[in-house]
Amino acid sequence: MAAAELYFAGKRCLVTGAASGIGRATALRLATQGAELYLTDRDSDGLARTVSDARALGARVAEHRALDIADYHEVAAFAADIHARHPSMDVVMNIAGIAAWGTIDQLTHEQWSKIVATNLMGPIHVIEAFVPAMVAAGRGGHLVNVSSAAGLVALPWHAAYSASKYGLRGLSEVLRFDLDRHRIGVSVVVPGAVRTPLVDTVEIAGVDRDHPRVSRWVERFGSHAITPEKAAEKLLVGVAKNRYLIYTSADIWALYAFKRLAWWPYSQAMRRINVVFTRALRPSPP
Repeated sequence: MAAAELYFAGKRCLVTGAASGIGRATALRLATQGAELYLTDRDSDGLARTVSDARALGARVAEHRALDIADYHEVAAFAADIHARHPSMDVVMNIAGIAAWGTIDQLTHEQWSKIVATNLMGPIHVIEAFVPAMVAAGRGGHLVNVSSAAGLVALPWHAAYSASKYGLRGLSEVLRFDLDRHRIGVSVVVPGAVRTPLVDTVEIAGVDRDHPRVSRWVERFGSHAITPEKAAEKLLVGVAKNRYLIYTSADIWALYAFKRLAWWPYSQAMRRINVVFTRALRPSPP
């Protein structure tokens, strides 16, 4: 049996974003590894499918609930109900997230607010509600936060998304040391392109998604994407090995190394990429 399977067997694992994409793939992979599952997503139908499929694989899905992690009270109520009936979690996985691209003059206040509320405050709500109980139990454990390549490098038109994902990476770095004395590991997953529903639904402020030029660029992005199952495999192996940064593909590791080791060439390259990206997806006049 692989190290990851040995690590997760019998562990109580909370997974957010379990209805689709990396969250669903992670939940189903955990189901095959003997984990006890606690699942949530705001998509109730998708969540029900994941629960059914996980149980078909032999997993115990002890609790599941459709909720929005951006709503602290919903998260806190779910945690209170779980802790009233079960011991604290062994592994907490913040996978749920949303995306929107756009230049600063096109992004709306609502888009900024939704992205930060879901991608940054959402994981904070989950951490607030579940991690103190892990500390009090004294059994150790692991916290997983899914950031993004956009939490490492300056991808074009990603200001709002990067604000949330850089923030999540910073939070995770602090908790990596704060929680070490409690034997709770912290990992940050930094996916690049992953073939999830976000690829087809990502909002691009001021841009017509149905325009043929835009469609071609979205297709090119998708052609380089890895599957959610591959990302889930990388995530779980990285957690089992207590890695801090978990890369789902080698290109993201190489790009981040390029940034850290060759700042000036990286800066010139990113300026050029920004120009190419903007020419390809130039927004219509407001």
